[in-house]
Amino acid sequence: MAIGILLVGGFGTRLKPLTNETPKPMLPVGGLPVTEHQLLAAKKAGINTVILATSYLSEVFTPYFGDGSKWGMKLLYAVEKEPLGTGGAIRNAAAMVGFTNTDEEFVIFNGDVLSKHNIAAQLALHKERGADATLHLIEVADARAFGCVPTDTTGRVKDFLEKMDNPVTNDINAGCYVFSPSVISEIPEGKVISIERETFPQLVKSGRPIYGYREQSYWLDIGTPAALFKGSRDFVGGDFLAGVGTNIAAGSSLTGGTSIGSGSAIGAGCKISNSIIGNGVVVGENCTITDSFILHNSLISANSEIIGKYLSPNENLPISTK
Repeated sequence: MAIGILLVGGFGTRLKPLTNETPKPMLPVGGLPVTEHQLLAAKKAGINTVILATSYLSEVFTPYFGDGSKWGMKLLYAVEKEPLGTGGAIRNAAAMVGFTNTDEEFVIFNGDVLSKHNIAAQLALHKERGADATLHLIEVADARAFGCVPTDTTGRVKDFLEKMDNPVTNDINAGCYVFSPSVISEIPEGKVISIERETFPQLVKSGRPIYGYREQSYWLDIGTPAALFKGSRDFVGGDFLAGVGTNIAAGSSLTGGTSIGSGSAIGAGCKISNSIIGNGVVVGENCTITDSFILHNSLISANSEIIGKYLSPNENLPISTK
């Protein structure tokens, strides 16, 4: 069966200050880390071995995910001493399972994407076409902020173009790829390589069979605070969602797609809207929290008014979720 690689080593610069103390893929969306949503999607597609390609704050992942047995999966960790770029990270991670000695496909997930597309169908198309690489493509209204990927009538990729003012197509790279081992073997070892700017264009120019898998399913790049909050609201799908062991006292009102992690306590008379609250957070009575991110294990004093803030046990900073 295919082997998964999650690219979870990025700094998450556009998400600051949310990523000051937490790697981007570990930020909660609908009460679960982004990476956990991706693992569940991989598991649904029959992928049971996944390698987490980590770098920034790599020590945060292992205590939460362990060996993957909680999810019925096998998890491995490829830690980069220095960031290797997307291509270098893939090569480094695949080496953990001896990619030169396997004919299994690798499914690569960008760590900042939430997608509900059919990964199993993408894999099936890859095999049916005898492709070297198959990219999930999605159509957007404005492709200027993304890499666009023109294809011919058979779905074969004709070019791979990074961000441009006048995109030739609105089909964009959605951040999930199926690779045959031969593609990974061509990525230089131990070097900083961009899969988007170097590997994909070279593969296309050399005439390799590279195909697009087009599916217009739910998809979101959670690269900014506003996008992260939207993703969380989408997964909550209602006024609020609270994790296991969380207690919400009488008289509190939670609205706007608010999510609360596990083992938290919300005091009486609180009004909380469009906020993300982590695990083990204690909120005192009569607090107002709006458009805010409260990191795990924070303590909010009674009668606090928190609007548009990032709060942790160590920091109190403004954010914009609009």
